[in-house]
Amino acid sequence: MPVIDVHTHMFTHPWLKLLQEKGGDYNLQVRPDGQKEIFRGNTPVVIPQKGHFDWDLRVKHMNEAGIDVSVVSLTCPNVYWGGEAVSVQAAREANDDVADAQSRFPDRIRWFASLPWEYPQRAIEELERSCAKGAVGVMVLANVAGRSLTDPAFAPIWAEIDRRSLPVLVHPTDPPGVDLMDMTKFDLSWSVGFMFDTTLAITRMIFEGFFDTYPNLKIIASHGGGTLPYLVGRFEKGDEVELPQRRQMKRKPTDYLRHIYYDSITYDPRPLKYLTEIVGADHVMFGTDWPHWVHDTKGSFANTALLPKSQCDAIRSGTAMKVFGF
Repeated sequence: MPVIDVHTHMFTHPWLKLLQEKGGDYNLQVRPDGQKEIFRGNTPVVIPQKGHFDWDLRVKHMNEAGIDVSVVSLTCPNVYWGGEAVSVQAAREANDDVADAQSRFPDRIRWFASLPWEYPQRAIEELERSCAKGAVGVMVLANVAGRSLTDPAFAPIWAEIDRRSLPVLVHPTDPPGVDLMDMTKFDLSWSVGFMFDTTLAITRMIFEGFFDTYPNLKIIASHGGGTLPYLVGRFEKGDEVELPQRRQMKRKPTDYLRHIYYDSITYDPRPLKYLTEIVGADHVMFGTDWPHWVHDTKGSFANTALLPKSQCDAIRSGTAMKVFGF
């Protein structure tokens, strides 16, 4: 069966130049090891790697690792900066680059569109343009410049994505308040903040009845769902004691956890095994986070290999084939 990597990222040099010129709080700083890293203020966000920009290097890595298809997305901070014109320009630049890569490697590359979410009409226009160019889904950060994904302003975008029944990779970035929570050192904004960002975004969706409003969405919660699987008991207890007049969801929290999808990026086989016990292997897909400094291609293969063969096959291939229609 083919191996399908649903969580892998890209940048472009024009996008990075635009971020440096128009990115506001976003800036490049040099780490003690000499690498250049994107920061928001003094909060580390992401370290651009050669593989983010080099499609030939990406396919070489895929060949060596045994990955047949990569679903690629622009990573954080995506395009939520610079105002309307810049945000649209950044989205078009990134989407055009990965669409061109798909045309070069039609059997190997698929992609999630980036959208200027803060400007819903422009986002819908870019979604239509991207789908026409071959996008198989949408990538959105777990907070859009500090705003919740369930913000009513984004409803028109979600309605269009739902109409198209598209997969959506919800990917974390540094959550609002990381400086107040003292997460700017030791990369806590990544190890803790990213997990918090995804968990809070999806939890809001569950408790606000988001999946009842948009039943055709195929949400993919990054990095094994953050801490969502671990919180299943607290969600159920919280729903049990909720005031009936405040309750918005129609089903139980666990039903929604088993409705959405997850990637396999857990860095350790034990949380991956637990994730499959909670949601089922048929709702987990293979991911590597390549080419990030923290990518775990070898670990993703090793950890899935420890699962029963039927589960391993579902995660590496079967679930993605179902979700994306490959």
